[in-house]
Amino acid sequence: MEEVEATATVDALRRANIPVVTVAVSDNVQIKGATGQILLADSLISEVNTDDADWLIIPGGDPGAQNLFANNDVKDKIMAHYRKNGRIASICAGPAVVLAPLGVLKDKKATCYPGLGDAINSNGGEYVKQTVVTEPNLITSEGPGTTLPFAIEIIRAAKGDKAAETVASGMLVME
Repeated sequence: MEEVEATATVDALRRANIPVVTVAVSDNVQIKGATGQILLADSLISEVNTDDADWLIIPGGDPGAQNLFANNDVKDKIMAHYRKNGRIASICAGPAVVLAPLGVLKDKKATCYPGLGDAINSNGGEYVKQTVVTEPNLITSEGPGTTLPFAIEIIRAAKGDKAAETVASGMLVME
């Protein structure tokens, strides 16, 4: 994954008292990020049950997004969540590489890392060049530099404007 997208999103959500479980898509909770940083996940994909998850958040990164799409457990969990109208957020390559080919973005506006928008369009969605795009049950964002506005929008959708503004203000997020 792209480290800043994962860690800053988790940080902001936890500041809003939103429970977060980070998940490694491997047999080890130790994850090597896109820039080589080593992070520890809370759990393994084989150990998590997402049936009662409010949100599934898909980070980007190269080759992280490709690794997520190659994992059948990940795809099954995303599709089960999507079919029950669960909320999904994704950033950077995640919308184009993971969500678009699964059909999650069909008939929706979404954004992603610049240069990958054709994958959204070719899978029935509408690529929008925008920092953060919010649709019902879906939030997408461009990449590492847009992570905090992305996280604030997830907070806004989960807990309302006041919680989002409180976290944004406390973190000095420029909106």
